[in-house]
Amino acid sequence: MLSLVSTVTALAVTSAASAGVSAPIRWEDLGVSPIALDLGFFALKWYSLAYLGGIVLGYWLLSKMIRQPGSPMAQRHTDDLFFYATLGIILGGRLGYAVFYAPELLSAPQNLIKLWEGGMSFHGGLIGVVLAIAWVSWRAKLNFVRVCDYISVCVPFGLLFGRLANFMNGELWGREAGAGVPWAMVFPGGGPIARHPSQLYEAALEGLVLAVLLLFLFWKTKARWRTGLLVGLFTFGYALARFTVEFYREPDAQLMEFAMRTGFSMGQWLTIPMMAVGLFFFLRALIRKPLPVGGAAPA
Repeated sequence: MLSLVSTVTALAVTSAASAGVSAPIRWEDLGVSPIALDLGFFALKWYSLAYLGGIVLGYWLLSKMIRQPGSPMAQRHTDDLFFYATLGIILGGRLGYAVFYAPELLSAPQNLIKLWEGGMSFHGGLIGVVLAIAWVSWRAKLNFVRVCDYISVCVPFGLLFGRLANFMNGELWGREAGAGVPWAMVFPGGGPIARHPSQLYEAALEGLVLAVLLLFLFWKTKARWRTGLLVGLFTFGYALARFTVEFYREPDAQLMEFAMRTGFSMGQWLTIPMMAVGLFFFLRALIRKPLPVGGAAPA
């Protein structure tokens, strides 16, 4: 996945420098492709690699985090969590896309399994992951909110990889950009209009910025001893980032009329309750006394 980050960064900078402000960057000229590896008989797409990379890196990171004093879970719980969370991401993400963005899929359930055609919802995947955490926490008698604190530190990496994969696919592009945006791009399927590369905005805010912030708080402060602080900050931070970037992201074609009628896109409406929930847990964590520092992970 590091090669994906470096490829996008280097190509975008080089093309922007060569194109100047007089001509927008053309996505096709960057030499990118939805295919990460093509062996002829098998093609690995960036989107699949993004999911795999996010899950593997998240598992590795969580396994390191739970070795620190005060962990609310043991390694066996981590193993269970990532099995059920992966199911939650896939099933919740697909069902969420059908409910929030493409209701016509519900009338043709056989199309729901066609994941290769694209169409996943972060909010649906989030619901799936929360249900997975709730199930494992209930079964193992773990503190649900504290487990969410630890999981939330790992999520931004998946968001970062996923948004970069969106860019490599040339999909989910942004709204029309003004003449003063030298990095504006013309995307395939988006007409001749120079648009904001909103996928990169989301990768930066939802992924990189949140990852750096949460990692710093976990490893360099006592934030993990305040139950709900990390998950509250993640939830509010993601919602705020998504709400902001949606002003630059083109709404889904089938929801264009909805956005024009309500003033906000579907993505923005879905982030509003997330902001409220995140702010609640964050403030609650600051008001309550922190847990005593020390202790060992459960056996």
